[in-house]
Parts: sequence; C-alpha cells; structure tokens
Amino acid sequence: MVTSNPSAVVGSDVGVLSTSGSNRFVMQHNQQYQDQQTPLGGSRRCRPQEEKERTKLRERQRRAITAKILAGLRRHGNYNLRVRADINDVIAALAREAGWVVLPDGTTFPSRSQNTRTTGGGAPTTAVTSSSAQMPAQHSSPNSSRGISPGYRGAVDYNATHMKVGLPPTSSSYDASNGARSQTSAMIGDGGDLHNDPLLGISIDNDNNRQVVDMPTKLQERDFAGTPYVPIYVMLPLGVVNMKCELVDPDGLVKQLKVLKSINVDGVTVDCWWGIIEAHAPQEYNWNGYKRLFQILRELKMKLQVVMSFHECGGNVGDDVCIPLPHWVAEIGRTNPDIFFTDRSGKRDPECLSWGIDKERVLRGRTAVEVYFDCMRSFRVEFDEFFEDGMISMIVVGLGPCGELRYPCNPVKHGWRYPGIGEFQCYDQYMLKSLRKAAELRGHSFWARGPENAGSYNSRPHETGFFCDGGDYDGYYGRFFLNWYSQVLVDHGDRVLSLAKLAFEGTCVSAKLSGFHWWYKTASHAAELTAGFYNSSNRNGYAAITAMLKRHKAALCFTCSETSIDMDLSQSLSDPEGLSWQVVSGAWDACIPVASENSFPCHDRQGYSYLLERAKPMSHPDGRHFSAFTYLRLSPLLTERQNLIEFERFVKRMHGEALLEYQR
Repeated sequence: MVTSNPSAVVGSDVGVLSTSGSNRFVMQHNQQYQDQQTPLGGSRRCRPQEEKERTKLRERQRRAITAKILAGLRRHGNYNLRVRADINDVIAALAREAGWVVLPDGTTFPSRSQNTRTTGGGAPTTAVTSSSAQMPAQHSSPNSSRGISPGYRGAVDYNATHMKVGLPPTSSSYDASNGARSQTSAMIGDGGDLHNDPLLGISIDNDNNRQVVDMPTKLQERDFAGTPYVPIYVMLPLGVVNMKCELVDPDGLVKQLKVLKSINVDGVTVDCWWGIIEAHAPQEYNWNGYKRLFQILRELKMKLQVVMSFHECGGNVGDDVCIPLPHWVAEIGRTNPDIFFTDRSGKRDPECLSWGIDKERVLRGRTAVEVYFDCMRSFRVEFDEFFEDGMISMIVVGLGPCGELRYPCNPVKHGWRYPGIGEFQCYDQYMLKSLRKAAELRGHSFWARGPENAGSYNSRPHETGFFCDGGDYDGYYGRFFLNWYSQVLVDHGDRVLSLAKLAFEGTCVSAKLSGFHWWYKTASHAAELTAGFYNSSNRNGYAAITAMLKRHKAALCFTCSETSIDMDLSQSLSDPEGLSWQVVSGAWDACIPVASENSFPCHDRQGYSYLLERAKPMSHPDGRHFSAFTYLRLSPLLTERQNLIEFERFVKRMHGEALLEYQR
C-alpha cells in the first residue's frame, strides 16, 4: 500500500481544525484520500483533470468573494487596506479596531499591555506620553520611511478643539499610506491603560466599547527652531496686471507688499501672461505693467519668481479673472482648431496649444516652441538688470494647462468633476499624425488610434474596459499607446526647457507638476494615465520626467502639497501622500531641488502645520527639505489681523526661527 504524508494532506485539504475530534476526522480523510489515489492494482495515479478544474474554479470563487469583502470594508467601513490585501490584512485591521496591537510579524496583544512595567511591589505602572515626537520607533507610522513626520496630525485633529474621537488602531506595515491614520495614538503615545484617565480626558464609550479621547484644547506642535531656512514667496493676484498691461491699484498693492515685508516674507511670485504680453500681433511685446511692478519690488528689496504663463486664465479652480490666449492665436484657431488639444468626441480645449504643433509652422510661420522661445528671450532682454542683480530668483516655465506639465485631461468646462478619470487628449490632427508614425515604426499601423473603451470624463476605472483591473491598459496595444502618450509629454518638456535654459542662462528654471492622486490605489492609476503620467502599479511614471529635469538642471515645483478636507478620498481610492512621497523622494534622490505651493486657501494653524511637515520632513535620513515655498495667494483676507498673525508664525517656522512658546 502506498503511504502518504498526513501532515501534507491536512495542510492542503483539511485546513485549520478544532481541537475536539480532529484526530478522527484526519484519519478518515486520509483513508478516503488513499482510496481515491491508490487503485486496486496498487499503482498511484495522477489527479483527474476534472478535479484540477474544480480546484481552479473554487480558487477563482474564493478570490471573487475576497475581493467583494475587501471592497465592502474599504467603502463602508473605511478600512485602510492595500490594493492586493489578503486575509491577514483583514484580520489585522479587525484586531486593531478592537483595540489590539498587531506587529508586522503578526504578534498580537491587547493595547493596554504596551509600555507597562512592574515596580518593586509588582504593580504595573503606565508610561504615557503626550508628544508625538516621543513615540517609540517600533510603533512609528510607515509614513516615517516616506519622508513624513510621524508626529504629523491631520486637519481633523486640529479642527476639534474639544471633541471626542474614537482611538484609532496602531498602524502596521500592512497599512497603505494615509496621513490621517494613527493620529490620536501619536498624540497620546502608544501605551498604557488609557481607560477613564482623568489627565487625558479618556473614557469608555459603553455603547460600542471603544476607547474615546476627549481632545485637549491646545495640541503639541513640533518645534522648527534651527531647521533649514525655506524662503517664502506669496503669489500675487492673477489680475495684478490688466489686459492693457497696466498695473492695477498700485497704491493698494504697495500697502499689502509692505505688510508682507514687515513679517519677513522673502518675495512674491507673479504670472507673466502670454495673452497680455503678445496680445495683438506676433512678436509685438508689451511689458509696461510688469516694469512698474518690478520697480516697486526692487524698492522694497523683495525677491521675485516669474511664471511664464503660456496658457489662458479662467475656468479653472481659483481663477477669478479671464485672460485668454493672444488674439492672433485665437484667430488662427478659428480656421485651424487642431492647434488645440482635442478629446475623442472632438471637443477642443483652447486653454493652451497642443503639443502636436511644437514643430509645426502653423503660427504665422513659426512653430509653437519658437513662439515660446521668442517671448522668453524678449523678457530676458527687457528685464536684464533684474537678472543681473539677482532680484529674479527663479523662472517657472509654463508647459501646459495651468502652467503644469500635463495634458488638459479634466477640463471643468467639458463637464469633468472630481473624481472622474478624465479623457485622453490626443485627437487633433497633429497628435494623430505623431501616433500614426509611432505605430508604423512599431510595425503595427492599425494601432494608430486612441483607446475605444476608456470611458468618459467622469467614469470610474472599474466602469471601463481599458482601466479596470486586468484591462487593456496592460495589454500590448495599451502599453504601446501609453508609452507614446507619456513620451510626447516628456519630449514637450524637454524641448521647451532646453530653450528656457538658453534664454535664462545663469538663472534657475523650474517646471510645475500637479498631483493626480485620485485612483492612485488602483492598479491602473487611471487619472494619472489620462494626464500623461504612465504610472501604473508596475511602472514608475515619473522617472522619465525626473531624468529630463536633471538633464536641464531644472527644479521641480510639485503642487500636491495638501488636499481639501471636503474631498472624499476613500471613495476615489486616493493617496495624496503616497503620490507626493513617490514624486518628491524621486526628485530628491536625483538631487533635483523641489519647491511647492499650497493647492487650497489656508489661514489656520492646522493647515500651516501640515505644510511645514511636508516642507521639512523630520524623518528624512538626508535632511532634505523644500528649496522654496509659494503661498497661494495675496488677498485682503490674508492681511486681516488674526490671519496675518498665523501667517507670520508660519513664515518664522519656515525660516527656522524660534517662537516665544518654544523659548525656555
């Protein structure tokens, strides 16, 4: 008789059995297994093909059920589970919600047993800390390895000056990046018997047996005294210079600038709009309003960052004025609308010029790149004295919509709403010509088309055949198309920045990159793909951009510095911190300076604290920090007394100065 390994049978077919009656069950199962596997002749035969198919079917059913369970936990329970979570992640999440601690190796124990020690009389005592900076290293958030301070507290913590919140679980290595997790545990420490503690205001909620924290009125903050100096620039209003290139309300502007100067703001950032400068005829430039503005800034001894804005203003979030592209460009567009980006249905986006005409002489005998270069060269000649004395510290080169290096994949004017995936913008005749050429070089001319199953502006990834898990984005055609689509973006940035370095030799130039963080936790990263960042789960879509910036010794201005509290990040599988870590750390690893700006209005301490943690990550091993920070934007609201006090406090901490409350 052929013998078999009982333990192997139990491990593969029986699974985990209860202690009672398990031996009898195992013996019966082993006998049945041997009878099936050993025929009358005594020779062992292979498992039937039908049984293998049944096993595969059971495995597929198991995976389908698991996927539904994970989706339900993420959607309805707000569980922070990674994309390819397994049963271990689920059990760990449930244990942590119950108040237990789950270590990376799976060791699990009640939270009250942490940091307890026995005194001479054998009575346990508890060590409780109130500063997030004193967290034990073994329980620090995984964000600390991503350049994010473990002491960071999100806006929800600061907004509640005296509220009760459920004590969140301790984070583990299985958790996906989320800056809002483990915030309360960071404030009160990781250990001790916290039930009904009168010092911390902690009690038990008898309804659901959860630990409840009565939040203190004043929260501990990180002391930034002695940290590196990060210069602060304030973005001027979009319409500081009108369509006639005249400085609007210079007296009022001077008063506001003097206020900024009094609190040691380093300088300002201003958009130089192509639609104002070269409004009426090719190569006829008007710089009058900017000349007066720059003279005022020189008298106040303030630095200046200039954004060469080759896009229109109006229609985007935060746009309060309308500044179209030059009139002569609009006239060309009426007869040849293919100079603008075009979506699959044929809708044009006149916000900026299509990258398909970078080398096409369709702009009164000039290519788009030549038009950009002529404008930048005129600016350099006109303001030579400001470059020579170092007053102009940086030139931000506009490379696409909103001045950012990306496709206009999510135009609000065409109905896009967050968190839609957006649409590919490659259907003007010049982009299609480039696509046909790429397909022919590949040897598959029938690939000269855009995806037909990529959904619409407001689709979700799982609703499309192209972006869903296992979708066409990862097939042969999908990889070809996305490689071409993203390479056009990189090539455009390469061409314009090479000419910008030539025009502004000796001055730092930078490119602005936006953070498409929604659907970051899906396999396809659909929102990034339509924007031109080929950053699916098995590919680093920002490496080529980083290499291009490094070739030109250009800085990176990354705008995913924070998100709106009103955004529903869980429904969109968003991960702004994970995206920011990927982009910023990749640039720092390549020794590229990184600047940033806030995406949404900020006037309170919790928002400023978040920006500070991003600008100067406490846990970065090389002490990296932002090279500069731009505050959006100068307004009467900013100069109100209480808002100005908070902003001055923010400026001091960015500069690494000591505050009175930190002085002993």
